[in-house]
Amino acid sequence: MAGILYLIPNTLGQTDGEVGDPLTSVIPVDVQAITAKLGYFIAENAKTARAFLKLINVAHPLAQPLQSISIAELNINTPASALPALLAPLLAGQDAGLVSEAGVPAVADPGANLVRMAHEHGIQVRPLVGPSSLLLAVMSSGLNGQSFAFNGYLPIDVEQRSKRIKALELRSRQEKQTQLFIETPYRNAALLEALSTHCQPNTLISVATDLTLPSETIKTQSAARWKADINAQKAPNFHKKPTVFLILAE
Repeated sequence: MAGILYLIPNTLGQTDGEVGDPLTSVIPVDVQAITAKLGYFIAENAKTARAFLKLINVAHPLAQPLQSISIAELNINTPASALPALLAPLLAGQDAGLVSEAGVPAVADPGANLVRMAHEHGIQVRPLVGPSSLLLAVMSSGLNGQSFAFNGYLPIDVEQRSKRIKALELRSRQEKQTQLFIETPYRNAALLEALSTHCQPNTLISVATDLTLPSETIKTQSAARWKADINAQKAPNFHKKPTVFLILAE
């Protein structure tokens, strides 16, 4: 009988949990307990996965020494031909945990293809509860939470990015749909400036930074207001900080 593939949420950054458990504010106790029992993980980066397991170990002792836990890597450089080998332990009956660098796995994450292959092989997939920056951003934006779409990264090229922003704004207006996207953190300022420039003045733009962290900031206002803030050098302090951008055209 095949093992279970657990989809394990990670923190969205360094957190300040309650005394005795550094994860309790963002990772449920039951999720930590399941994670502590596993001996095989698939992660974007083995080093950061081990750091996450060390935090798990604080309140939920690992079932085996960290050194003996197997951690295979799955990231954007992993070829499709390597996926069957990652699933081999599960097909042999071993449970496994798929863990992202931050947030939930398989959403804006290279793990999605592995999950699909697990389904193709009849492997049970169990998603576990934890923080998702995308859902948290929608919840806190005040924009349409009934209909929304995640669009990943926008083009880096200035002209192509401008066209994409206008296309997404048009879609938002026509379908009354919130559009979400992310950016490499050191380009946050450039993206916000592009949004405030190319969106219509009354289009709402929400910026959610460092979600669940002590430095968390969330702000929603019109493109015109954002443009005025940028011109007055009152742009958010979000350089190199994970940020979700949302727009809703009215």
